[in-house]
Amino acid sequence: MKRTSTRLVAVGAIAGLLALSACGSDSNDDSSSTEAPAAAAETTEAMAETTDAMAETTDAMADEPGTIVDVAVGAGSFGTLVAAVTAAELVDALSADGPLTVLAPTDDAFAALPAGLVDCLLLPESKDALTAILTYHVIEGLVMSGDLTAGDVPTLQGENVTVDLTDGVMFNNATVIQADVEASNGVIHAIDAVIVPPSIDVEAFLAACPA
Repeated sequence: MKRTSTRLVAVGAIAGLLALSACGSDSNDDSSSTEAPAAAAETTEAMAETTDAMAETTDAMADEPGTIVDVAVGAGSFGTLVAAVTAAELVDALSADGPLTVLAPTDDAFAALPAGLVDCLLLPESKDALTAILTYHVIEGLVMSGDLTAGDVPTLQGENVTVDLTDGVMFNNATVIQADVEASNGVIHAIDAVIVPPSIDVEAFLAACPA
């Protein structure tokens, strides 16, 4: 009788341990099943934040303007100017850090020059004259239209250009038709005429043109 009681107690103890073990297992399973969705939610949120940050960076890069040359090419109204800059091998100079201020004649401005002048300027033999005319359109530093004052301003070519604020903004005989076009290395002011440095005699240059 005593042995039977002992066996019953032992069986009861084992059953109790198994029950506790099962409860512990159920508790762990419940905890794991609760933690898994929470971890997944945190991961999804982190991925969403990363995606948003990448999108903001992409937008910022897209909004940033290119160099003066890039902006001129993209504008579509400075084709002759870009061709002239390329012929004079000034692309690198106008793409450097700067800042530079460029007075950019439009295609219509170049078309208004005396017949044959643009073709003559684009010849390899005319590179020095072309370079002088182009650099006469460049001012060192960042000069926004609101910073201008009437008077003479030195150009990269070495001679001065005259600013007139009587009726709008003029550089010599050229009127600014679009001001403050920003670039990563400076600013462009579109003008309606090509300005020529005083040291260049256009008529004499055309007469001597080998074309």
